Amino acid sequence: MRTVPGWGAAALCLVLLVGGCGSSKSGDGGQSAADAKSAATGEIPDNQVFLTFKNPAGGYSVLYPEGWARKGGGSRTTFQDKNNVIRINVKRGSSPTLASVKADVEKMKASTPSVKVGAAQTTTIGGRQVQKVTYTSESPPNPVTGRRVKLIVDRYVYFNNGRVAVVDLGTAVGVDNVDAYRMISRSFKWS
Repeated sequence: MRTVPGWGAAALCLVLLVGGCGSSKSGDGGQSAADAKSAATGEIPDNQVFLTFKNPAGGYSVLYPEGWARKGGGSRTTFQDKNNVIRINVKRGSSPTLASVKADVEKMKASTPSVKVGAAQTTTIGGRQVQKVTYTSESPPNPVTGRRVKLIVDRYVYFNNGRVAVVDLGTAVGVDNVDAYRMISRSFKWS
C-alpha cells in the first residue's frame, strides 16, 4: 500500500479538530454542568427569561418564566414546569386576614391530607398589604414511577376593590427558587 506524504498529519489534525467539536464551556454560550444539574432539579436558572402575562378577564398582570406550560385563563391560570407551579385564582371577596388565609389552606386538607400549614405574615408589595402563608404538601404521583415529591408553596393573597387574587408559588423542597419567586410575587399588578 502506498501512502501520500503529509496525509497522516492532516488526518490526525482532522480527528483532533472533530473530536473537540462536542466540547462546551459555560463562557461560549453552552450550558455548564452546574446549570444542567440545576435545570434537572427544577431550579430556575439565574439567566432565566421572564415574560409578562396580561390577563384582562382576571384583571391583573404577572411575570412568569419563559417556556413554562400555561393552562386556563380568566379567573384561573396555571404555569408549570417540572415540579414548579404558579397558580393564580381571582375571585370576588372581602379583604383577607391572616386568619382567613390560613383557614383557606387548612380547608385543603379535606382533599389533600398531606397539606401542612406553616408560617403566615402580612407583607407590603407595591405599597399594598398582602397576606402570605407557607405550606407543604405532596405532589400527585408521577405517572411513570408513582413517586411523590414534597412541595413547598408560598401563597400570596392580594386584594383590590372587592377582588381577591390567590397566587401559589410552589416548588420541590430543597430546590432554591426563592429569588425568582420573590420577583414573581412582586410583579403581580392589578389592572
